[in-house]
Amino acid sequence: MNDHYYTRVPQSESKPVDCEYSYRGVALSFRTDAGVFSKGEVDTGTRLLLEALPEKMNGDILDLGCGWGVIGISVARKWPGTRVTLADVNTRALDLSRENARRNRAEVTCVESDGMAALEGQAFDAVVTNPPIRAGKQVIYKMFADAAKSLKPGGALYLVIRKQQGAESCMKYLQTIYQNVEKLDKSGGFWVLRAAN
Repeated sequence: MNDHYYTRVPQSESKPVDCEYSYRGVALSFRTDAGVFSKGEVDTGTRLLLEALPEKMNGDILDLGCGWGVIGISVARKWPGTRVTLADVNTRALDLSRENARRNRAEVTCVESDGMAALEGQAFDAVVTNPPIRAGKQVIYKMFADAAKSLKPGGALYLVIRKQQGAESCMKYLQTIYQNVEKLDKSGGFWVLRAAN
């Protein structure tokens, strides 16, 4: 069986590749690897999502399905006052996230979690995710529903999804569990959505 980036323990041979990324004037350096989403570069969807985030992020932030950590680490470095948690089911992804946090001197907490299972009872001001679309609608919709339950008053879920991978139906689903759902960006075949109650 082939590894997916949501496989808990990838069996693919480790072949690390480094990449550089600049987020709103903050220069960052990351190690990526096989068996983890977007080896060797920050993918277009994640870039659009990061660029669409508010001018200022505060409080407790969750990078859900963090991969090698680019979203959470970028947020932690840009807004040092935030308390950022990175969560992923993939153990190789979490090892990379820890290494990348050290490399970029980012204060973050890394948690092994299948969706939000290990984060029950925790509350966040923002949940940010480039969700694992290939894991299937059932998996990602549960992530969105669990995120809704975990948000503090005034909090929001930020996500990116390809138009051809179900952005419209995703937006309709979000409208059944969130009071306010808006499109922050629609470019490059992606939609960046913000959902809040």
